[in-house]
Parts: sequence; structure tokens; C-alpha cells
Amino acid sequence: MEYTALYRRYRPRRFDEIRGQDHVVAALRNAVREDRVHHAYLLSGPRGTGKTTAARILAKALNCTALADGEPCCGCESCMAIDAGRSFDLHELDAASNNKVDDIRDLLAKVALGTPGRTKVYLLDEVHMLTPGAENALLKTLEEPPPRSLFVFATTEPERIPFTVLSRCQRSDLRRIPIP
Repeated sequence: MEYTALYRRYRPRRFDEIRGQDHVVAALRNAVREDRVHHAYLLSGPRGTGKTTAARILAKALNCTALADGEPCCGCESCMAIDAGRSFDLHELDAASNNKVDDIRDLLAKVALGTPGRTKVYLLDEVHMLTPGAENALLKTLEEPPPRSLFVFATTEPERIPFTVLSRCQRSDLRRIPIP
């Protein structure tokens, strides 16, 4: 029997399944519903609060073919591909181990390529681990984002991100769910 970590087995698949982060969920769902999505988001908070999950659901909502009230359907081909980790519309990069200039340049070279969905989403996890050179390489793309692309940065240490990057992102701080 294959072992799957609990956080992956029970990972929320829709915005309405995320618990304790109503302020973040409302902002992201409303942005999708009203077609007012920014080109860059920063999701920060302690480990295990749902930063990567919220980013994945945002990617699903932006590419869902049966979107209803800002929520992905989780049944169309695009939603299922993102859930399975085989979508060409969502690119995840662990910035802790891919933090050099060449890693970011390689990622940015892919930005210009087409996408089968409506929006290509780039999720950089632990973005505070990027080297200064990598941050500078990323900054140019944040200043002039390509059409139909979105950057989502997730971090546990937002204070380590340079202001030049922070100022180009819509920031949402996730918090631990209180114990009842």
C-alpha cells in the first residue's frame, strides 16, 4: 500500500474547503469572480497554513472550464490535471533548492511559451531563499509581466524578501488556525 502524507490526502481542492483563512480565500475568490486578478501574489505564513494549497486552487480557478462563482469545478480536464500534478498551466518551483540565477532564467524562458489554458501560473515556494542575483532576474519580469501569466510566491519569512519584489505583489498573510 502506498503511503500518502495526511496533508496531501486531505488537501483542499476548492476555496470553500480551506478553513481558517477566510480573509485570503475571499480576496482570491473575488479576484477570480470579478476578473481582477493581479499579476503577482505573495502568500506568507507559518508552515502548514495553506500557502501552496491556496496557490494551487487559484491556478485551478483561473484555468477551469466550468468556473462557478469563483470556484473551480474540480471535474474538468484542467482541474484534474492540476490536481494530478501534470498540468502545463501550473509550474511549481522550490526556490529553496532552485535558488540561483540560472534556475530563475530557465523558469523565465518558459514564460514566453504558450499554454493550453487561459493563464499560466508560476508558484515559487520558499521564495525568500532566492539569491540576490535570482531576485534581480525575477524583478524584470515582475515589472513587465507577460500576458496570461501569474506569479504566486509562498514564504515563511516575508521579511527576507526585498522591498522591490514585495512592492509588486499583492500580499496575503495566512495564520495558524486557533485550537478551539
